[in-house]
Amino acid sequence: MNIRTAAALIVAAALAACGQLGGGGLQPGQPVSGTLEASETKSDQGGAVADTFELRGRQGEQFTLTLTSDAFDPYLYVRGPGDLSQDNDDDGSGSYNSRLAITFPADGTAQVYVTSFSRNATGAYNLLVERTGQTNVAGATPPPGQAPAIAAQQLTGQLAQGDTQLNSGEYIDTYPLQGVAGQQVEISLSSPQFDTYVAISGPGGFQQYNDDDTERGVRDSRMNVTLPATGEYTIHVTSYAAGETGNYALNIAPSATTTATDALAGGNSQAFTAGQTMNGELAEGDQQLNSGEFIDSYNFQGTAGQRVTIDMRSTAMDPYLILLAPSGAQEDNDDISSTDRNARIETTLSETGNYRIGATSYQPGERGAYVVTLQQGTAPQVSANNSARRVYAVMVGISDYPGSGNDLPLTAEDARKLQQALGRQGTLAPESVTLIDGQATRAGLRQAFQRVAAAAGPDDLFLFFYSGHGNQVRGQVNATEPDGKDETIEMVDGSITDDELNQMFQQVRAQTSLLVLDSCFSGGFARDVVSRPGVMGLFSSEEDLTSSVAEKFQAGGFLSHFIQTGLEGGADENRDRVITAGELGAYVRREFAREERISASTQEGQSNYQFPVVERGAVQVDAPILGLGRT
Repeated sequence: MNIRTAAALIVAAALAACGQLGGGGLQPGQPVSGTLEASETKSDQGGAVADTFELRGRQGEQFTLTLTSDAFDPYLYVRGPGDLSQDNDDDGSGSYNSRLAITFPADGTAQVYVTSFSRNATGAYNLLVERTGQTNVAGATPPPGQAPAIAAQQLTGQLAQGDTQLNSGEYIDTYPLQGVAGQQVEISLSSPQFDTYVAISGPGGFQQYNDDDTERGVRDSRMNVTLPATGEYTIHVTSYAAGETGNYALNIAPSATTTATDALAGGNSQAFTAGQTMNGELAEGDQQLNSGEFIDSYNFQGTAGQRVTIDMRSTAMDPYLILLAPSGAQEDNDDISSTDRNARIETTLSETGNYRIGATSYQPGERGAYVVTLQQGTAPQVSANNSARRVYAVMVGISDYPGSGNDLPLTAEDARKLQQALGRQGTLAPESVTLIDGQATRAGLRQAFQRVAAAAGPDDLFLFFYSGHGNQVRGQVNATEPDGKDETIEMVDGSITDDELNQMFQQVRAQTSLLVLDSCFSGGFARDVVSRPGVMGLFSSEEDLTSSVAEKFQAGGFLSHFIQTGLEGGADENRDRVITAGELGAYVRREFAREERISASTQEGQSNYQFPVVERGAVQVDAPILGLGRT
């Protein structure tokens, strides 16, 4: 069964009915736009108009929250675990904006309140959370030890007429559960008569839910949960579709978990060698840490004094790396930087022997595909001499689609302009192909891709650029498509899916490939194609949002214009005549930020703003993309 687009509505309705639904979740580095409306109140702050968000953190973790608005004088409140309580009116820069620097005194979820100084003002605002570091908190309550195991329970029940019924029509039964912070619990729900749906809610607005047990391929439900706080939890038993009834079995049992040291010191692990890339997936059935994260283990032979760099990248979850030395000394990394949530450990080995790498996630229970790379020695020194010598490109621009009312302005010009820009640089290989309008068929693209990919050598850059229509189509729910939708680029005679493009990229022998898609919903290609080693992707919008025409630049899309100007030299931030992967990604993000609010929407008509998706995969920040030639 495919999970419907609004599957979470069942759980939201269930939790709201029990008074457990909190505000929206905040992710570091991901800005949030909202609007204060007169109908919103917050009674614990004198009835002020406010929006409420949640922010999860670990003991000692530091965040900076910035609230800006042109419509009212912003005011921030934060209330959280361990008596966390901070307020701010003005950020001290002379503006009326609000900024808070907070440190979590204990693990848990904080409530972030967006309101105004006048307490009754309304209007639009922007909120940004940035993770700024980790510290030891003096006087903070230490993390709890391993909590006592939850007693296994096997319960039976029946969904039937007369039960509590959600607004969306599903019947629901609830069961209480007393929990202690840090406990691990597995909840499974099965029924031979209806499609099950299970959820748990608890202190601080905590909630987690599951529709299908994807590991076992059945319609039954199963989830592993780490309880974030001590208190009473509620387990919600319901159905996927409205009005379903029947008998069910609910099983509650402690999860089998372990510490990071135990997980890495024992059990199976895959052997790593320098220069190798490993593709993996965190999933049900993996070892699980006491704190709730799944973990995979790798090992390599290291020598004292050796310099190594370990990278873990994923578009499906927030990566976290652990390195365990032969003596048991442990080194961790969460984020490469404040703007890159992928994980990296760069270190000089102090011992000779067998090292263990733990590939896990920042948040408990996160699942998804990832890539881990191991490099020996220092990062490569970038210069014009070792930059990509030639660009082997397939460039596609489609303005004239079959039929009426489906054409796009300027998208064909995007491909022509990029071809001309690379030609002026003297870096475009003669084998490169540009497909415009009627030339851009499915077969034409495959032939061009095969021919150009075969010509590109290991020291060259392979570039695939597309500007045109994009779409989302129903696919299969899996690790790379949790929403059950495949993304497409639209040729003049049919679609190319993200899975098909991934297969086409398997032909590429170049060490570095650049995928640039300026089309609606293009961010969804990141999971399928950028998961391959050596591929960097730049996408004009997130996977569920449309992309706009950049008429102000006389371009079919904003990304198309910024890629052209960036590769012409705009992205060469340090002016060394070499554009690196980090410079190109940063340039695209900065240029989009200058445009502020570019309107976008989902297929269902929900309004939002267009932001680029930049994924470097296993491509290093300093990896050369293009050496600037003649101008």
